[in-house]
Amino acid sequence: MAASLRSPPSISVSVPCAALGASLHSSLPFSRKPSLPCGRACRAGVRCSAANKPSPPPPTALDSSEVSSMARIRSEVLSPFRSVRMFFYLAFMASGALGGLIALTQLLPALSNPARAGGAAETLKGLGIDAAAVALFAFLYSRESKAKDAQVARLAREERLSRLKLRAGAGDGSGRPLALGELRGTARLVIVAGPGEFVAESFRRSQPLLRELAERAVLAVPFATDGNAPELRVDEGVVVVVDDDLARRSRRLWQLRPVYTTEWAQWLDDQKKLAGVPPDSPVYLSLRMDGRVRGSGEGYPPWQAFVAQLPPVKGLWSGLLDGMDGRVL
Repeated sequence: MAASLRSPPSISVSVPCAALGASLHSSLPFSRKPSLPCGRACRAGVRCSAANKPSPPPPTALDSSEVSSMARIRSEVLSPFRSVRMFFYLAFMASGALGGLIALTQLLPALSNPARAGGAAETLKGLGIDAAAVALFAFLYSRESKAKDAQVARLAREERLSRLKLRAGAGDGSGRPLALGELRGTARLVIVAGPGEFVAESFRRSQPLLRELAERAVLAVPFATDGNAPELRVDEGVVVVVDDDLARRSRRLWQLRPVYTTEWAQWLDDQKKLAGVPPDSPVYLSLRMDGRVRGSGEGYPPWQAFVAQLPPVKGLWSGLLDGMDGRVL
């Protein structure tokens, strides 16, 4: 019996043409020849793709829809009965509108028929009550809806803020980048944004209160908007050594550095536009322990006010007053 010889099937591999010469001998184990030009490789049975573009990086940031859903969930947690109130407002509006429609159908025949005009006054009174009820509940629903939209917008901005990157260290780039949201529950951040001179003066004003601020888990985030970041070093003579851990935290109070400053600048510009603050105005932003904004303003941070208003996080009051960080803006 004659043996039938069949040629082996051609192998189809999709690789970029530019990378074919460098990777063909490693990706195909049966080939020990030098790298082939694209034309010869295509004739040999290897299919080349025309695209020579780098693969897109994996997405690292949440899109607007995910941020909105997270903000809505947080809004429901913070105001759990708002949806119930809005539902009852709509139900009362529908009930008043239905009653007004029924009263209107009774009023029109009464006005057109003199024999039934005696009950027109009572029907008109009921129609007025229904119209007033619809207007009242429509106002309450509109106010509740505006409050919900404002809260969701604020929470969405806070979610964007929580994704901004920081690096802990003395500015040498040795620290690991971490998201601002990773510090929730452990620190009260104070963002100091402005020119380098403004950041340096804010640092100088906080020096006498380093120990008190460290007791309250306050950490400063200096952001020099002009790119002239000053060197912020705590003098050893300023920190009164009473507790080793407290002294270490006092020295690390100004050790956070923003990463990806373009995103920080964009977020700050958006906040200044919403607040009606000039773009070149130096500002500060104080966050609660849970990451929500508790205070902001133009000029230098009120360090003494922080010491007077914020409870310590160590000792007798630890855990008891963690949420007493002031009113949320």
